[in-house]
Amino acid sequence: MLDHLIKGATVVDGTGAPGYVADVGIRDGRIAVIAEPGGVQEEARTAEDAAGLVLAPGFVDPHTHYDAQLFWDPFATPSMNHGVTTVAGGNCGFTLAPLHPDRPEDADYTRRMMSKVEGMALKALEEGVDWSWSSFGEYLDALEGRIAVNAGFMVGHCALRRYVMGAEAVGGQPTPEQLDRMTALLHEAMEAGAWGLSTTQSSTHSDGDGAPVASRHAAPAELIALSQAVGEHEGTQLEAILAGCLDQFSDEEIDLFVDMTAAAGRPLNWNVLTIDATVPERVPRQLVASERARNSGGRIVALTMPILTPMNMSLGTFCALNLIPGWGEILALPVPERIAKLRDPDVRAEMLRRADSKEAGVFRRLAHFGRYVIGDTYSRENEGLTGRVVNDIAAERGQDPFQCLVEICANDELKTVLWPMPTDNDPASWALRRETWEHEDVMLGGSDAGAHLDRMCGAPYTTRFLGDCLRGRKLVPLEQAVKMLSDDPARLFGLRERGRITEGFHADLVLFDPERIDAGPATLVHDLPGDSPRLDSRAIGVVSVRVNGVETIRDDEVTGAIPGRVLRSGRDTRTVSTR
Repeated sequence: MLDHLIKGATVVDGTGAPGYVADVGIRDGRIAVIAEPGGVQEEARTAEDAAGLVLAPGFVDPHTHYDAQLFWDPFATPSMNHGVTTVAGGNCGFTLAPLHPDRPEDADYTRRMMSKVEGMALKALEEGVDWSWSSFGEYLDALEGRIAVNAGFMVGHCALRRYVMGAEAVGGQPTPEQLDRMTALLHEAMEAGAWGLSTTQSSTHSDGDGAPVASRHAAPAELIALSQAVGEHEGTQLEAILAGCLDQFSDEEIDLFVDMTAAAGRPLNWNVLTIDATVPERVPRQLVASERARNSGGRIVALTMPILTPMNMSLGTFCALNLIPGWGEILALPVPERIAKLRDPDVRAEMLRRADSKEAGVFRRLAHFGRYVIGDTYSRENEGLTGRVVNDIAAERGQDPFQCLVEICANDELKTVLWPMPTDNDPASWALRRETWEHEDVMLGGSDAGAHLDRMCGAPYTTRFLGDCLRGRKLVPLEQAVKMLSDDPARLFGLRERGRITEGFHADLVLFDPERIDAGPATLVHDLPGDSPRLDSRAIGVVSVRVNGVETIRDDEVTGAIPGRVLRSGRDTRTVSTR
């Protein structure tokens, strides 16, 4: 007997083939039968009429930071609401394991680092996670049987360094014996199911003390040794972030990426390729790394987002503005001193100069302050400004836009929420995106879901993209869009029997209304441990989500079921060799 029968859905199977109407039966967590409408003879415990709806494979998000959130939110909201059934975590060199059993202070260091670098509320990390593990395998075991989505995790380079080198991980170089221990620790993690190694050398990544995170101090030889270890295990990967990921790679960075993937014989993915028609040289330069990797026996895949993810800013709390060269020192001052500095015309002029310089990279786009929209305000002086554009307010007041924005924020003691309007929402940029998506080494993803919780909400990229494909710009046919969200990342990670609607595959499925599929606006909610805030977005038109055959979402509401699995390398992933 079938567990469930979905009747008359338009099946878009993830391969890119044209959709077709069929009945799909599920048994024991897998797709048991696909037949013409009315062609399933076997009885089913439950059934539903899905005429007019699209049945697609569950989406795979290749870049998340749900490492902590899954402990207090096994449903990985809002990603699962938007059709995501598998998440890849442990990215950017940051994981919650391993932790040295004899140094309890390492957990505190990790919490503060994750709070700073990935924008996770410190109270949520302290109150929502029990931190009872030491090894990476124990961390995976702590999640087993208690999650609603499927989840796989890289092991973070920063955690490896901290475990072996202690406080010397920041600023120090490992001895040969320490490097051997680090490599052995990585082997142990992969034997327990880690998907591979993630690392960062990005200039934007600092720990809770403001120092460059541990992996930023690693020399190329250390990265190559760890990459070679990754290549000794079944079903593994590399993920890495360099400073040039934010704009354009240097020759040395391309050399490092190529050497790492070639040493491992495994794909390496990086985040995130920003596509902007006003910087036409960026995409070709970034993809030089992929071309060279293929010539050297490796593969480098660039992740890029198919939507413009709204991200709010603030002069009062840590955000992307702090990452503009020269801005971090000013924005880290106590609020009264910060306001005084920001009101100084000479200081503002220098800040604007630095923000518009080449060294600011992709953060240059944040310097168009006239295009900011005022969000929440907190003072009488700012009443009526919410929703207004700074350019318009500045013109009324006879001020330049940055001066105007500073005065508005100063009235609120810098609590004002700011929403920059995107500078790359033009037809030429969208045409360049469509062209870039066709490249064999470009893949959709980069949501950062689970991170930067009160600043951005990238999780809804799946439904927003589908809505745009069906009723908006229509840059990609539905069948291709579904493939890009499901089968493509499943194949990159070597997921066994996932990513397609095929008999025998795991029944990770999303059923949606093509007339309505979309994502609602990002709204601030206070539902994290410690009443901490985050941005959320409702899914529109998602009728049902199933993970391993069990319904986890019905009409955008979680069912409470937790059928997800911790996907472990080798057992749940196969090797995607680059050689």
